[in-house]
Amino acid sequence: MAYLEQYAVLKEPQNLYEPIEYILGLGGKRLRPILTLMSADIFNCDYKKALDAALSVEIFHNFSLVHDDIMDDAPLRRGNVTVHEKWDVNTGILSGDAMLIMAYQLFEKYDPNMFRSLASLFSKTALEVCEGQQYDVDFETRNDVTIPEYLKMIEYKTAVLVGAAMEMGAIVANASVEDQDRIYSFGRDLGLAFQLQDDYLDAFGNPETFGKQVGGDIIENKKTFLYLKAEELSNDKNKAVLNALFNGTVEDHTSKIETVKAIFKSSGAAEATQREIENYTNKAFLILESLNVSENKKMLLREFGEFLMNRTV
Repeated sequence: MAYLEQYAVLKEPQNLYEPIEYILGLGGKRLRPILTLMSADIFNCDYKKALDAALSVEIFHNFSLVHDDIMDDAPLRRGNVTVHEKWDVNTGILSGDAMLIMAYQLFEKYDPNMFRSLASLFSKTALEVCEGQQYDVDFETRNDVTIPEYLKMIEYKTAVLVGAAMEMGAIVANASVEDQDRIYSFGRDLGLAFQLQDDYLDAFGNPETFGKQVGGDIIENKKTFLYLKAEELSNDKNKAVLNALFNGTVEDHTSKIETVKAIFKSSGAAEATQREIENYTNKAFLILESLNVSENKKMLLREFGEFLMNRTV
């Protein structure tokens, strides 16, 4: 956190850098940079060597949020006004662009071989995140999205960056290529479980701890894993109700949320989502077994995974 604050100092022109300082200062879970530092430590490297890689991941993640918020016309991010609302759309686009460049710049602090490995992984991941975002946009106007398509979308939009964050720590630690691949797969599967958990908490989370409006995905007619599973498992009557609520204009959001949540539960979609979260978490834990690190380090990663899956925020 201190390293981030030291980096995000205000420079000229103020209207370019102030929004960057603002979004980086809004907090959030900081999950990805923590994973980069943890990964370096797991492979017996001083975590401080991975600080620039971790910062790069955090800056890129926040860049993607600034541009996502513009695309979604979102008024709030982490309970605060979004960058494009606080300033304007043009400022949000330009400050976001600057953040993407800053993220790449941080790799310059590593030696040429490491720079090449980090930049190569980063470019591949950044492109996949854009692809995931496009799938997400495309799905908004489609009524035939399949569960495999949805899983691919969240893999690209969310999970690949979690995997890359972990692989970057392994690259900085000079871990073997096999271990770099394994820790990437561990992070990706954990990222999939994390996003499915997010979908689940959006409907069934505690409003006091979740940090976002519970039922937000339902209000926005988002076809999440929960929704797609409910469509697959529901009887014809409930299927018709779901379709009507997600394809029409509904004034009473509270009633819509309660009706949809009841269908999620009665159809077995809620339970199926929890099983899928468990499935990806277990897949991640299985990969841990083949990592060339001590049992203590494996235990650390397992505990972190379990903590993520039991979260309420």
